[in-house]
Amino acid sequence: MIWLVVWFGLGLALVSWWTESRYRRTRPMAGGRHDDIMLPHTEAFELYHNAFSLCSNKVRLCLEELQVAYRSHPINLVETGAYENIGRRFLAVNPAGLVPVLVHEGRPVYESHDILAYVAAHAPDRSLVPTESTARAEMDIWVDRASLKGDPLRDRSRPGNLVPALTIPMFAAMAEGIPIHQLIEGLLFHPMRIRPMFFLLLKGVGLRRLHWLAPAIARYREAVNGMHTALDELEIRLTRSEGPWMLGADFTLADVSWAVLLNRLDEADTLDAFLDGRPAIGAYWNAVQSRPSFATAVDAMRHPQAVAATARIRAEKANVAGLATALQVNGFG
Repeated sequence: MIWLVVWFGLGLALVSWWTESRYRRTRPMAGGRHDDIMLPHTEAFELYHNAFSLCSNKVRLCLEELQVAYRSHPINLVETGAYENIGRRFLAVNPAGLVPVLVHEGRPVYESHDILAYVAAHAPDRSLVPTESTARAEMDIWVDRASLKGDPLRDRSRPGNLVPALTIPMFAAMAEGIPIHQLIEGLLFHPMRIRPMFFLLLKGVGLRRLHWLAPAIARYREAVNGMHTALDELEIRLTRSEGPWMLGADFTLADVSWAVLLNRLDEADTLDAFLDGRPAIGAYWNAVQSRPSFATAVDAMRHPQAVAATARIRAEKANVAGLATALQVNGFG
């Protein structure tokens, strides 16, 4: 009798998983506005976003710079405690399961770099796009470099795709607080099983022993080298600029994109080391932080778990010599 109950329970669990999987299927969605989709809305602009998400930070900063009012829909990612992005409710908004999503008059706009361009084109009174064609082309190049596009495990040609590897210490610190059932949910339903598997590994190892994971540290150091090259280029760009911003006197979408990238390096406790010998970027970073939009869109939105993770990284690097050596930015060859 007991085995009958067990087999019945297993069968019921399998049927439940299969049924739920059908409702949680994800599919890629092209960037830009989708006029073929109409979503429920109450405001002209609505934003589905996450407090920790780099791309969400970018879009919020753009909206604040352009003074575009929007209704906020916070969506949890596993880093902030739950796989809300692969739940039925959010998949109805974005079948790809990715944040951010801008909804304009009911029509969704996907992919953060496309959202930036869309918001800039629809802002009523202000602009973050140069009027001169050469400057605009230069802006587009820098926006593209800072964008996370495609698979960062395979395409490491752009600084934006290096950011996930440089965030590994934060992921390790945050993974310790992720409930195990959330990781199991990811293993069951996430379209990229390797992601919840990686977080499960980080949860087991912990931040203090992160340097034991040689493949993760190798990926981290490769990203460090790539970011050094990217920041050398940014230093040259800022040195040649005739104003405080990347393209001169006006703050543009290029600055929006790189402001949040630098902020992520700061959260991961690497920015100070990266700024060593790069005075133009140091001055630029100070100017970025002084903007009211940055205070509202980034500083005020910091997730408590991200803040705690940064503090943990600093503390553990001070106490664990092996970890400090593994995560150093300069001088590892």
